[in-house]
Amino acid sequence: MLKKPMFSLLISVLFIGILSGCAQSGGDEGNGSGEKTVKIGYFPNLTHSATIVALEKGYFKEEFDKDVKIETKTVSNGGLFMEAMATKAIDVGTVGPGPLLNFYVKNPEYHLISGAVNGGAVLVASKASNIKNLADLDGKKVTIPVIGSTQDVMLRKALKDVDLKPKTNGGTVDLYAAAPADTASLFVQKSVDAAATQEPWGYVLENQADGKLLLDWDKFAWGKESTNTVVAAREDFLKKGDLAKSYLRAHKKAVDFIQNNPEESQDIVIKHLKELTGKELNKDEVTAAFSRLKVTTDVNEQVIQEMADISKDAKYIPSNDIKGLINLELLKEASK
Repeated sequence: MLKKPMFSLLISVLFIGILSGCAQSGGDEGNGSGEKTVKIGYFPNLTHSATIVALEKGYFKEEFDKDVKIETKTVSNGGLFMEAMATKAIDVGTVGPGPLLNFYVKNPEYHLISGAVNGGAVLVASKASNIKNLADLDGKKVTIPVIGSTQDVMLRKALKDVDLKPKTNGGTVDLYAAAPADTASLFVQKSVDAAATQEPWGYVLENQADGKLLLDWDKFAWGKESTNTVVAAREDFLKKGDLAKSYLRAHKKAVDFIQNNPEESQDIVIKHLKELTGKELNKDEVTAAFSRLKVTTDVNEQVIQEMADISKDAKYIPSNDIKGLINLELLKEASK
């Protein structure tokens, strides 16, 4: 039987998964009165705290001109985010680098324009698996949130470091896609041996499903340089330079606020998610999650390239040529 806090968190995420979007205002390029619309996308979870804080603190409203309407859309995974961006339902927002580079290789109209969060992901083993180190994953079953996700790529990097491969690449480690909210149940049922997951699910697995932390966030894959969340935008949005710079100024304000006010930021995120879902996340879980991530605008371009290399080896993308994906010029201008 899962403990009550876990049940509460699971229900929260169920509601989040069902949620398709919430609009502050509507429109595509305007409503005929000269107004412009900026469509901001994000996931309703902790690694998208910069977007949440920017919305709650009114930073986007402060930075955009008065004739700009803000429309928001929430999605549950990176594939859905990028599909929404492809159909112009999202202009700009936060997403994992894995889905972004996957789409960029097929159509180079999407760009990474800022960092958002490093870390925020851990590798946890179940107690029943008797896994004591990374090499013990040989022959084991490990959950990932989604095939091709950032955590999938991070796990492949970690396995490579100990000369292991997923079964899909002729190796011995079975990668199993499962929603993070379901992972605790899979641990209890002894259906999987380990999980590469984002927070707060690592904390939940440790404290409510007899999980053992195998690699903490600062040791998993690229450690503190592991890029979890970035700001992505379509090329046509970037051509509207003033709008893009306004977004990035608001994003940077939110990053600075979170860095300087971590506890207040946690309360803001909890409040925001409660308003979206009707359920309140457990404060201890949120606090633990924030301790395992770094909110930043920095981008480690070498890490992004290595992610592309791994995605190509996994046959997720036909090429690892991502020249042009990263464009930080507007961030530099917005940061002046």
